[in-house]
Amino acid sequence: MQARDHANSPEVENAWRFFHLNWFVVGSTAAALALSVALSSFTIAIPGLLVAIGYVGVYGFFAHANARSPKRRDPQVMFVLGCMAQVVCTTAMMTPLTYVAAAINVPLQDANLLALDRALGLDWASYVHWVDERPMLAMWFGSGYTMIAWPISAIPVVLAAKRNYQRIEEFTFAFAVALIMTTIISALVPAIGVYQQIGLDPATLKNVEPGGYLQQLHDLVPTREGSLRQLDLLGLAGIVTFPSFHAASAVLFTWALWPARWIRPIALLANGAMLAATPVVGGHYFVDVFAGVAVAVLAIVAARRVGQFIARRQSVAALPAPIAPILVPAE
Repeated sequence: MQARDHANSPEVENAWRFFHLNWFVVGSTAAALALSVALSSFTIAIPGLLVAIGYVGVYGFFAHANARSPKRRDPQVMFVLGCMAQVVCTTAMMTPLTYVAAAINVPLQDANLLALDRALGLDWASYVHWVDERPMLAMWFGSGYTMIAWPISAIPVVLAAKRNYQRIEEFTFAFAVALIMTTIISALVPAIGVYQQIGLDPATLKNVEPGGYLQQLHDLVPTREGSLRQLDLLGLAGIVTFPSFHAASAVLFTWALWPARWIRPIALLANGAMLAATPVVGGHYFVDVFAGVAVAVLAIVAARRVGQFIARRQSVAALPAPIAPILVPAE
């Protein structure tokens, strides 16, 4: 009886409405990708597309099936599976859109971004050499940069264990909004990265391995030149410099996990490493990091406002209808 009451609680009902709204956001990214491919020379490799559709389809189906089952309805199951389906779908749709955005071929803004760094008194070369002279720190930064992948699965599980379903949906919405904002801005402010701009060969570094920067360099130039138009969803890296989505993710992940007190130190350590590693491993300007943090904050504010709006509408709908007054005829 207690489990059934929990499954029908206002928290669950509000989160379920937010969950459906998130499908609308995800569907919008899919429509944007389909339209972009139809109107451009880009093509999507079928095997990668089928893998993405299959993953999202299986997780999404079981999430909805669990929600519709009167016997097996478990909010922890349906929101974990649903969140993972939506986040993976959003990533699968938006990552190729970063290539479409780069193909617009707006003039590169590396010189302006480096000038902003220097105007703020930030010396990127000194920072990267300082990290390179400390092997343990460089190794930690390298691991931290890859932390962008694991929280996608950990966040819904941790929050579901605390029955904080509203935060799961807010995170899903904020993640999608941040990725959409990042992609749009990157089309208007394209850049290759600071290694190229200051003429520093990554091969000369002893301990720093700028894998993120090299992946972007591998795809960004041919995309802008027009020679890369076949997109395989299983092999895309995302080619965004400004703003940094790694920086945005570090803020989003820390915020999402904050309700779980026991995991806060881990979240701060892992996401702090990702944030600090972004200029070095990703070849980002410091202003890329600041812009990524700002994008995350705006996405979180938007998610919170939407969640509050859904909760208010639900509370108003749950109010009993006013009792009509009984009219007594005058004698």
